[in-house]
Amino acid sequence: MNTEGLVEVVLPGTVEPEELQIRRGGAVPVPGPGQVVIKMEATGVSFAEQQMRRGRYYDQPPFPFVPGYDLVGTVEAIGEGVKPGLAGTRVAALIKVGGWANYVVVDAADVVEVPDGIAAAEAETLVINGITAWQMLHRKARVRAGQTVVVHGANGGVGSVLVQLAHAAGAKVIGTASTRHHAALWEQGATPVDYRAGNVAARIRELAPGGVAAVFDHVGGRGISDSWRLLAPGGTLVSYGSASTRDDQGSKQWPVLKLLGRVWLWNTLPNRRHACFYNVWAGRALAMNRFRARLRADLTQVFAALQRGDITPKIAAELPLTRVADALRLAESGTVAGKVVLTP
Repeated sequence: MNTEGLVEVVLPGTVEPEELQIRRGGAVPVPGPGQVVIKMEATGVSFAEQQMRRGRYYDQPPFPFVPGYDLVGTVEAIGEGVKPGLAGTRVAALIKVGGWANYVVVDAADVVEVPDGIAAAEAETLVINGITAWQMLHRKARVRAGQTVVVHGANGGVGSVLVQLAHAAGAKVIGTASTRHHAALWEQGATPVDYRAGNVAARIRELAPGGVAAVFDHVGGRGISDSWRLLAPGGTLVSYGSASTRDDQGSKQWPVLKLLGRVWLWNTLPNRRHACFYNVWAGRALAMNRFRARLRADLTQVFAALQRGDITPKIAAELPLTRVADALRLAESGTVAGKVVLTP
């Protein structure tokens, strides 16, 4: 198959980026029945891995493990029962852990073919970020043309895709970001608001005095109440993270449980507004086939949007896997727009 052997990045515990371990020379994995081996061409640094290295991702595995939430690559080998046509195909996969390696074993049912003409790094920016944005916009908030939505962190990995997909759907977009990202947001058809300028909610109310149809909030914490109050009757708050608690100590479950409790409480109120907590893995344990079909359909839609020009992939930087510490530092710095991509 190859002569280079396995190269993977191991997260040994709650460590600084420089303490990640590069493990080399292991045997390249062999696919079992229903599995494929993907030769990785691009993986990336998501917010999930930033939380995992702090031991704060909601359901991360015990240390040590190989992080890597998603990847894009070519099917190098197929196991028994896998359709032969998959060999040699470029695919994307959402896997939660294991992607920071040059060869990765994945269930064949979890791979989605990447259309010709899309580069691996471009596709990688849209796997977890694209699926998340598409499902929140179209499955949770069901945003329609003419509505106004708020995207917090509009320059981030998920936020930038959300802005572009919402604009393509005909929605008016208000995006919060620091001022250095405002020019890019104007170009994407969004109205930027500086989240550092104080009283962000008041500024958004000036732009949308009647309230908004949806707010997409990855920050959590105390500001989530402001997001709820921005909704117009019939509006939806989609909470999809607790970035504000990234560096907190203590229970990693508590911020999520607190959010879920608040969402439940708000949904009992008779004010025609709705709140939900989005988790890309919801439904997987109960209905695996349905989960996989939905994920495949939605990522296919995202790739089609890219081909139409509705989305411009935002690659913040491309670094080799062996420079994963630099990649993680860059992703955590808050100074870049888009996704930091790792290549073999």
